[in-house]
Amino acid sequence: MAAASERLLLIDALRGVAILMMVVFHFCFDLAYFRLVDFDFYHDPFWLNARTLILSSFLLLVGVSLVLATRRGLDACRYLLRLTRIIAAALLVSAGTWWLFGERWVFFGVLHFIALASVLGLLFARSAWWALGAGVTLIILGNLYQAPWFDEPGRRWIGLMTHKPLTEDYVPLLPWFGVVLLGIFFGPPLQRLARRVQPHSDHRPLLWLAAAGRHSLAIYLLHQPLLMGMLVGYQKLARAF
Repeated sequence: MAAASERLLLIDALRGVAILMMVVFHFCFDLAYFRLVDFDFYHDPFWLNARTLILSSFLLLVGVSLVLATRRGLDACRYLLRLTRIIAAALLVSAGTWWLFGERWVFFGVLHFIALASVLGLLFARSAWWALGAGVTLIILGNLYQAPWFDEPGRRWIGLMTHKPLTEDYVPLLPWFGVVLLGIFFGPPLQRLARRVQPHSDHRPLLWLAAAGRHSLAIYLLHQPLLMGMLVGYQKLARAF
């Protein structure tokens, strides 16, 4: 959300690390989808924990970004433009997964969640301690409480379901909004740390990661079509020879 001249290299690089982990994770998922490897992404603790780690990294940084975006007052035009892009990308993901996966389409995945969290998070962006208390509460509630009332289709985006819905990506409000709120709490100290290391910007790997972090939405949208297209091409060549 920050202007290019005000961006903090460390925070962009951390987002770049998260996007790199996500690309690797999705490539492994695609290998399993095309039956080139035997990975169980729905039950194997390794892959379930890997997803949790990657998603938590992204959502913590959503909270950090909200702090950075509001530290000098919210630029409404820039904020609304970014929010519009995220909503449009979320709708594109829903349409694409409906075409590809049918009944397992993504109705409330990570981009849908980020759009909603970017709005709700504004209520806490200037109140770090309230964010910490609410964040811990929501994480505990989201992991310990379930009720059949939340299983209804119109309420599944909230979380607290008694079972995971049939979808390829599901990031409900609870407990994940709690992670965003923790990012808001840790935003100010991380911002101070990032400013201290900002002069050390001549390390090429760090610059590459930061560039990926600055273009994370584009990478998110493009990497799966590219990876899947590559694997489809590989399978066609393998059958031809």
